[in-house]
Amino acid sequence: MSKESENKEMREEYDFPQGVRGKYAKSYHQGSSVVVLDPDVAERFPNAESVNQALRSLANLFRGKTLEK
Repeated sequence: MSKESENKEMREEYDFPQGVRGKYAKSYHQGSSVVVLDPDVAERFPNAESVNQALRSLANLFRGKTLEK
């Protein structure tokens, strides 16, 4: 291990003046999941809303009940 990788301090070249601490903390604690779609699937479902709608429809077919948000 190099001395540089052992150093736990921030490097001088890092620049976070526009950074927001805890920006995603609330959604993380609410149980958000990140799923990586294969490119061919991502072409058909361009955003989270379309993916969620398709998955709810599919779940309804199998369960016979509605999953509404």
